[in-house]
Amino acid sequence: MTNQVDKSSENVATKIVAIQAVNTLARSQFDAIKNNYNEPQIAQQSGQYSGQQSVQLRAQLQLREMILAGELPAGLRIAELTIVEKLGFSRTPIRAALVKLEQEGLLDALPNGGYAVKTFSERDVAEAIELRGTLEGLSARLAAERGAAPVVLNEARQCLQAIDAVLSKSTLDDDAFANYVKLNEQFHALLSELSGSSVIAKELERVCGLPFASPSGFVIVQANTPKARDMLVVAQDQHWQVLDAIERREGSRAESLMREHSRIAQRNLREVVLSQTLNKLPGVSLIRKRS
Repeated sequence: MTNQVDKSSENVATKIVAIQAVNTLARSQFDAIKNNYNEPQIAQQSGQYSGQQSVQLRAQLQLREMILAGELPAGLRIAELTIVEKLGFSRTPIRAALVKLEQEGLLDALPNGGYAVKTFSERDVAEAIELRGTLEGLSARLAAERGAAPVVLNEARQCLQAIDAVLSKSTLDDDAFANYVKLNEQFHALLSELSGSSVIAKELERVCGLPFASPSGFVIVQANTPKARDMLVVAQDQHWQVLDAIERREGSRAESLMREHSRIAQRNLREVVLSQTLNKLPGVSLIRKRS
């Protein structure tokens, strides 16, 4: 499988798109905030947030985007008053937002107080991806050994069929790529559900929340060529093989496939770090090259 991956990417100009794992609710609300910045009831529309919580969420999302966009570079000490003036919020929601981002792993709490934008070593990111692969492998093995719910298996099958439809085109435009990412995240979530383990599901959710560790944390798109989707096709074949192993109750095979699946992300990480043209991609500037 590794040889197949390597062969598919030879002599092809690549660009690598880094996509952060962002909570679905937070992402949808951030889009609404961007379009309706002066609407104080955005988060209240879902009935889930009070006015104060809405302001805090807005501050958190905007700060996160500033970090991932490189506006607040790695290692920078966060000046609270500067952020207050820049974003126009009071100090209370900004402080709450800083605490949340420290919990997310994007900020480091400093010994003498305050925060700094976290720098990630290549090893940090690689280990987070490895941890996700290990947990997803365990999840797949348990799903196979315990027997997965037919309803969830059918949902997973339909999800993969939808991915097949996306990849049926010789090239992927932006909409198709975005659709792939959404469906890929959905399949990995269903895989977690198939295990029937709330403990593993909770740990996977935590791990996937680590910067760059989500299933779509690094996805290769090879530009202007019929081979543009080759890497995604390889990953999709692994998806189908894992589902087949679960249905056949082959636990060891299912686990091995999912751990191998995470190695695609490891390879993409290395290409991101080595590339000289990808510094403008979201969050990549936070990763420090291996010395």
